[in-house]
Amino acid sequence: MRVLIVENIHSTPWGNVGIALEEAQADIELCRAWQGDPLPEPDGYDAVVVLGGEQSALDDEKHPYLPHLAALMRRFGEADKPVLGICLGSQLLARGHGATNLLNQAKEIGWREVRRTEAAADDPVLSVADEAFPIFQWHSDTFTLPEGAVRLATNETATNQCFRVGRASYGMQFHFEANRDVVATWVKTFPEAVARMDPDWLQSYPERAEIEGRTADAMGLALARAWVRLIGA
Repeated sequence: MRVLIVENIHSTPWGNVGIALEEAQADIELCRAWQGDPLPEPDGYDAVVVLGGEQSALDDEKHPYLPHLAALMRRFGEADKPVLGICLGSQLLARGHGATNLLNQAKEIGWREVRRTEAAADDPVLSVADEAFPIFQWHSDTFTLPEGAVRLATNETATNQCFRVGRASYGMQFHFEANRDVVATWVKTFPEAVARMDPDWLQSYPERAEIEGRTADAMGLALARAWVRLIGA
């Protein structure tokens, strides 16, 4: 099992996704696209994971690789190879499938409740989740649902919290990879960015980490394991 992971910014630990891939003994190749690493083609890989980042999915002037990455995610899906886009990755997956990216229209940070849709009950990944669950969020942007996609999770801030295109291309706006260790790293590394999103959130962070974060850790790992099971299926 050979998996390509595309990074869009520094300090993006793999968290629950890394745990699930390690359990599956996956061979991982990291592409630091934001540092100029060339984007490889799907040949030779069984799946691709595209992580989050501070840029928008339309920030082509500063990050000219973004449209190519969106198109690459679509090609992986068209080759029937599992795709996982997280936060910015989900926005790029939506872009690659012709959706509209909506900038600065869905601001969320912290553990927020997400609800499964009815379609998620039969989905091989989202069916492992509770009907409503807390999961970590950090984003300002959102997107319209791509044509032919299935909405799998939602909340009041971002209607499209999770969607699937085809058999195994998943866009997850929420950071299900972000267990409490990952969140602690982000709080330490990006305190000013956190404060810009919500100046009061850091005060409640320790208590919320113990309550919502503990539940989110278990849910995020279950989702990661379910997606990894699609590789090679």
